[in-house]
Amino acid sequence: MAGAVKEKDNEMSAVQSIAQLVRSGLSPKVIKERLDDYHANDIADTLDILRPNERAILYRLMDVDSLSDVMEYSDDADKYLEEMNPRKASDILAHMEPDTAVDLLKNTDSRSKVVWLELMDEVHRNNIQRLASYDEDTIASRMTTNFVTLSSSLSIKEAMSSLVRQAEDHDNISQLYVVDEKGIYYGEIDLKELILARQDEKLEDIVVTEYPYVYADEKIEDCLEKLKDYSEESIPVLSDENRILGVITSQDVVEVVDDEMGDDYAKLAGLTAEEDLREPLKESVHKRLPWLVLLLVLGLFVSSVVGLFETVVAALPMIMSFQSMILDMSGNVGTQSLAVTIRVLMDEKLTGKDKLHLVLKEMRCGLVNGMILGALAFVGVGIFIVLFKHYTPAHGFAVSGCIGISLMVAMLISSAVGTVIPLFFKQIGVDPAVASGPLITTVTDLVGVVTYYGLAWLLLIETIHIA
Repeated sequence: MAGAVKEKDNEMSAVQSIAQLVRSGLSPKVIKERLDDYHANDIADTLDILRPNERAILYRLMDVDSLSDVMEYSDDADKYLEEMNPRKASDILAHMEPDTAVDLLKNTDSRSKVVWLELMDEVHRNNIQRLASYDEDTIASRMTTNFVTLSSSLSIKEAMSSLVRQAEDHDNISQLYVVDEKGIYYGEIDLKELILARQDEKLEDIVVTEYPYVYADEKIEDCLEKLKDYSEESIPVLSDENRILGVITSQDVVEVVDDEMGDDYAKLAGLTAEEDLREPLKESVHKRLPWLVLLLVLGLFVSSVVGLFETVVAALPMIMSFQSMILDMSGNVGTQSLAVTIRVLMDEKLTGKDKLHLVLKEMRCGLVNGMILGALAFVGVGIFIVLFKHYTPAHGFAVSGCIGISLMVAMLISSAVGTVIPLFFKQIGVDPAVASGPLITTVTDLVGVVTYYGLAWLLLIETIHIA
């Protein structure tokens, strides 16, 4: 019978299997035993499809440690905690990773969060409140206090005993951190090295003193590359007095990278912050409107510049037909250079010489692409004007030549703009991703308008006298 049930479970998704198990009417003992076979993430996904009374069954069957794991994977953990007894909800929060619990409490509108904190024991409450006090853009806001420390004066045998005692409360034991007699950070020991060490050895004989670390007040974006480069299970976070406040785990690093990429993506799209599917309309409008207002002002400025060339448009109405091509291409080139520059700024610390090389390289790339596309535009647009607009070949190719030159110049300048603006923002301490796609596009529109109509006036009207 058990084999048949197991085979049937394999034929359906884990979420469906868990939901069916909860609704099965089996004894609590059997349900609890079978729940142990499922990952916490699958149980978290199941909560959303269960009715409140069915979720209540899970809350009663699972212990606090298991429920805390489930809540760490859930996007609606605050909603589920509200369904529980406040004391149990408080215990679950206390057993969650402190940084995850802080994020939950910061982002929830639940009125119960004050009660949850009050019911929590003093140690866990202080940990959460301390983590919540750090600015969100500092690395300390992402650390966890789940780590083990050992004194450098201990013997191997004493260190093992200390590890066993601390492991009851801290399960992050793959890396062990050593402090001196004053509590100052000294180095790191791999758990494997401690296990293999001889009992008569001194602990400081196996300590790695070159192990990486970061300071609590460092900006996330400044120490991100260090965290990625070392690829350690965890890295200690130190106070200004060089005492260990917490650690950044590899999972924290993944979340930090994901959040930073999401934030940069939002800024590149002209948003003040990242959005999600369930976000209220009011918040979405609030995130988008400031950039749109700024871009509206810039757009009006671009339109006013076009107005300065009314005489050119009146003399050569046909050139209006090709304005969008010039503006689109200059905007595309500027956005490409912006993306390359932001990527380089994320990965490297550039010297003045490196920055100059980057600008020149992007300008060369824009020039070569502009020459190729300008030549294609010269031929293609010239043939179009002669055949369909009935211009003479001389006049038709004169206009297309102006368009080709304008395209080349606009792409050259736009590639420089797309590189210089984020470099400038970085120099003055502003996130270069703020030089968003919409901003670059608007600036390059201005470049394209001035270049196109300026050259049309200079070459076609003043020099060749086409009207």
